[in-house]
Amino acid sequence: MLKLIFVIKRNFMKKFVLKKEELLAIVLIIFAVASRLLPHPANFAPIAAVGIFSAFVFKNKLLRYGVPIIAMLLSDTIIGFYAPLVMLAVYLSFFIATLLGRYLKNHQNLSNGVGVSLLASLQFYLITNLAVFLFTPMYAKNLQGLINCYYLALPFFRNTILGDLVYTGAIFGLYFGLKYFLAYLQKSKLSIN
Repeated sequence: MLKLIFVIKRNFMKKFVLKKEELLAIVLIIFAVASRLLPHPANFAPIAAVGIFSAFVFKNKLLRYGVPIIAMLLSDTIIGFYAPLVMLAVYLSFFIATLLGRYLKNHQNLSNGVGVSLLASLQFYLITNLAVFLFTPMYAKNLQGLINCYYLALPFFRNTILGDLVYTGAIFGLYFGLKYFLAYLQKSKLSIN
């Protein structure tokens, strides 16, 4: 009987063993959701950085594009949803940030990393504020209203830039730091044997 339980348990656990890529996706989603739920300055969030990083590391397209969107959906479920067309613009901008991460994957260097992060911030600012202008009653629907919309969003843009740079730097720094540290340990282990 004990042997049967052991065999069932072993076979059950085999089905639920996560690959490294899937485990990393879960960790990133938890990190992104937690970061949005904890107190933070407005727009100082990791979602664009998670999108850039997801595109950089995941081979699986579902994980690549799904991780930042799932993180947003989960956290929006808790924080609350808002104007659907504005929300669509926000999600679109994170999808674009993920596409920028694919560019970085093929053009890896520090200046491209900073550039991709800044471009992700800029397109988020442009797209989401255009959506706020077009789809909410907050601003007059004329040139002055559009200018006011972008002008009043500048403090949020600053936070978006800072958040994207800090989180992108931290996530990639941790990733490459761990990657090189583990390679060093592996090399040290081989040289001892």
